[in-house]
Amino acid sequence: MVRSWVIWAISAFFLFYKYAIEVSPSVMTTQLMSEFHIDALQLGNLAGSYFLAYLILQIPVGILLDKFGPRRVTTIAILICAIGSYVFAKSTNLLSAEIGRFLTGAGAAFAAVNCLKLISIWFPPKKFAFMAGLMMSVAMLGAVFGQAPLSLFIQAVNWRFAMEVIGLIGIVLAFLFWGVVRDESPLRGREKDQVFPKIPVLKSLKDLLKNSQSWWLSIYSGFAFAPVMVFGGLFGVSFTKDAFMLSEHVAAQSVSLIFIGFAVGAPLLGMLSDYLGKRKSVMFFGTLLALVMISLIIYLPEISKTFLILAFFLFGFGISSFLLCFTMIKEINAPGLAATAIGFMNAFDAFFGAFSDPLAGKILDLFWDGKMENGARVFSLFAYKIAFLTIPIYLVLALISLYWIKETKCRHTGPESLP
Repeated sequence: MVRSWVIWAISAFFLFYKYAIEVSPSVMTTQLMSEFHIDALQLGNLAGSYFLAYLILQIPVGILLDKFGPRRVTTIAILICAIGSYVFAKSTNLLSAEIGRFLTGAGAAFAAVNCLKLISIWFPPKKFAFMAGLMMSVAMLGAVFGQAPLSLFIQAVNWRFAMEVIGLIGIVLAFLFWGVVRDESPLRGREKDQVFPKIPVLKSLKDLLKNSQSWWLSIYSGFAFAPVMVFGGLFGVSFTKDAFMLSEHVAAQSVSLIFIGFAVGAPLLGMLSDYLGKRKSVMFFGTLLALVMISLIIYLPEISKTFLILAFFLFGFGISSFLLCFTMIKEINAPGLAATAIGFMNAFDAFFGAFSDPLAGKILDLFWDGKMENGARVFSLFAYKIAFLTIPIYLVLALISLYWIKETKCRHTGPESLP
């Protein structure tokens, strides 16, 4: 049991690492726009290159983890992620920065699926929803680190040195992962085929793709999680700073409450779902709460700073309910397809992230009034509010997509094994 938790902790830290890197551009937007002489669209493309790699690799990630096991595959992935951070730190132009972010996204693509795969190996099925929620708590703490703490670190040194340090941490993590993690668990027996049954790639994809519930769950996931990345991962700090007249550090602290709320909500809502024996209703009310809170933050004319803090927290708390769809997609597919199914769903999250950041940047550029500060474009609150229209629209579409999702009642409803 102790080893199970140690393996989980190391895997969860990879998620912490991944999310810290993922949201890091939000606290260096001014520096990046000034240093590379780019507009908001190009900044969005730079951030989106991370998600492009993430998107391309999601289904291969699941197949590789199901076929070869997490230890070898994920160790290499962590090293690629670390190398990408270092390349980004040393970039001399926009293209090399995009290559660095692409490599980082390629390695980070393995983080969530790897952890969920190891949970399915090292923990009993009845603990999956809770452990997945706990995993996301650690992940969101990584996103918190990528906001205010990283902002302070960058101010103390510079963004390039900060990313070099992050790259070095990744290399250490890769060696630790290789030394501790194992692909076999006493829960599953010691025969390798029991843990990773040999599943033909085309067969696994066919069984996954013909299940309509896999598609609807993935569509919901993409719409539900994209607002977190558009607001919390790139433009939210700048908007909050200007809209509520805060310093960049305080704005980063405020936005980080989204991820703190997510960290608190993920395990609690997982336990609530297990207690109620329902997934959909928890996802519906959580997503609805997120929609109301983020709409108030962006569009209510005046709100107090106290309410702003509460609203950010409740937005993160509510949207953490989307994580239950990862448990559901595992419940509706054969156990041998666990990583492939989760990777398929993650691909939708990456797809929305890959085009939503550039889309928001393009809208900001269209409504830019020409104001510059320290070599970077400064956008009006009106421009931000237009660009952020995608956020409530996405959440409404997520709520609508829940109509076609069937309740699993916290039970495995898919085939026990592949024929």
